[in-house]
Amino acid sequence: MKLYYAPAACSLAPHIVIREAGLDVALDKVTFGKERTTESGKNFYDINPQGAVPSLELDNGEVLTEAQVLLQYLAAQAPQANLAPAEGLTRWRLLETLNFIATELHKGISPLFKKPTDEQRAAVTQVVRNRFDLLEGKLGDKDYLLGPFTIADAYAFVTLNWARKFGIEVSPKLQAYFQRILARPAVQQALREEGLPTS
Repeated sequence: MKLYYAPAACSLAPHIVIREAGLDVALDKVTFGKERTTESGKNFYDINPQGAVPSLELDNGEVLTEAQVLLQYLAAQAPQANLAPAEGLTRWRLLETLNFIATELHKGISPLFKKPTDEQRAAVTQVVRNRFDLLEGKLGDKDYLLGPFTIADAYAFVTLNWARKFGIEVSPKLQAYFQRILARPAVQQALREEGLPTS
């Protein structure tokens, strides 16, 4: 398999899961600009016509897209890593949490990457702070969102990393949660491999 990624993009979440699960997946960095090319010299639009990372090329040549789908697919490739509950209400809580992160946090923060006006930035930031309050409620007094570390935490980590990048304040509880994830060896490895700060 091959993961097409851009440093610090949402593709960091499946990259973290790959390292957590110990999967043998090659990496190919995508450069975003007028054209989108991969480090291996491919036109990324030929791989994913949407032009968005992450994209996961399977061994049979098929390509999967959408971060929350890739996270579930990768977890299923290494069930022994226990990164995604497979049954019971906990499974549904995982899906609920993944969708919350995708629709409320990921899509909530993404307008800030487009250099909005100060007024637009303030409006986005206000909404996102509220969404992080809801994430804190989901975390409660647990170390991770569902108790043990799962794919949802890898995805939440990315959005908290973006909050840090854009100067969006989060609660002390979410800061501590971010630091717990940051300290995980697989997260440190993924950050190093993407050329990102590890602290």
